[in-house]
Amino acid sequence: MKKRMKNLCTICMRGGSKGVPNKNMRELHGKPLMAYTIEQALQSELFEHVVVSSDSLKIIEMAKSFGAEACFVRPADLATDEASKLPVIRHAFIESERHYGQQFDVLVDLDVTSPLRLVQDISGAYDQFQEEDADMLITASPARRNPYFNMVEKVDGRVDIVKQMENPPVRRQDAPQVYDMNASIYIWKRNALLSSDNLFTEKTSLFIMPEERSVDIDTALDWDFVEFVLGKRRDKFNV
Repeated sequence: MKKRMKNLCTICMRGGSKGVPNKNMRELHGKPLMAYTIEQALQSELFEHVVVSSDSLKIIEMAKSFGAEACFVRPADLATDEASKLPVIRHAFIESERHYGQQFDVLVDLDVTSPLRLVQDISGAYDQFQEEDADMLITASPARRNPYFNMVEKVDGRVDIVKQMENPPVRRQDAPQVYDMNASIYIWKRNALLSSDNLFTEKTSLFIMPEERSVDIDTALDWDFVEFVLGKRRDKFNV
């Protein structure tokens, strides 16, 4: 049994969504999008509580039907397009500690718009976080475009490579490895979550996930791609 009794999982889902309307409750291969992340969190057996943060009572009730817990309703000022995610996660953490009457050592936030992750990604990220004694962990995948080789910017009318090197690489394979943050999994120690606004510290760990499990649904095209990949996965494993 892998359950750590002082680990909390949060899944944040607000009611409004412009890129893909009502995406959190929208059906994806027979079940709502939110169900994938809730089920992954529960199957990992890492958490004492899997808590949903939402301003929508409909989302809360649906999330509870899949096994998540909801001990508060997110305030309106944390549910706008302009609200950043870190204050939302902090609010969920503090409200959960108040509700359950205990302090949690570790907070793991799983993005509901990343259904392609696997349970092994969650457990692998957590194990790496523990092994490296990190204050926080973020997930990423190898970048498809490299700022040292094939990403350009236009400044004062001049087009040039984004990142300059003394000896520029002539092949993409020779450029420094860079990664795209995929927003799939975030992990914090309690003190780091409550005291720092910076994701990048001397004790930030980076967990690498493959590109095919790193899509974050933000647009209708993202949805179509995830729907296609999940369909291929279901066909392959007959699930």
